[in-house]
Amino acid sequence: MRKLYSSLLLVGFLSACSSQTTKPDTKADAGTNNGSNTPPAATTGSVNAASTTLNPLQDPNSILSKRSVYFDYDSYSVKDEYKSLVLAHSAYLRSNANARVLLQGNTDERGSREYNLALGQRRADSVKSILTLSGVKEAQVESVSLGEEKPRATGQDEPAYAENRRTDIRYQGE
Repeated sequence: MRKLYSSLLLVGFLSACSSQTTKPDTKADAGTNNGSNTPPAATTGSVNAASTTLNPLQDPNSILSKRSVYFDYDSYSVKDEYKSLVLAHSAYLRSNANARVLLQGNTDERGSREYNLALGQRRADSVKSILTLSGVKEAQVESVSLGEEKPRATGQDEPAYAENRRTDIRYQGE
């Protein structure tokens, strides 16, 4: 009876180990935002094969695949709805000391070039502030302003303007 119990334990252990093997990260298409606000989970025990093959930054089911923080008109305050996104990126950066981000502040086309460059910088710096205050090393984060120079949406209506009032989070190497 004791040998049977030992054999069952060994078989159970080996099968558990083989079901948890992970494959190396593969690059998938990035940039798909599907609206999921689920923070990345630490890998503990039961992980399905699909989640182990995607980099969490590129997994469309991960909040880390969202890379833009949007702002109100003439504002650089991070809205409450985007704080969880910034904090998820903060957690990722804290747990990946070699990861680096570039925060690109953007504005809509209204306002002078100089004003928009300054506003874009304040937007990038406000996201940087949340990251560093939550424990990310200053050396991991750089903030720049693109002002109105890199619009995401064309048009001269509120939906286009709203799409362009943002800070984009760009990871080094992507």
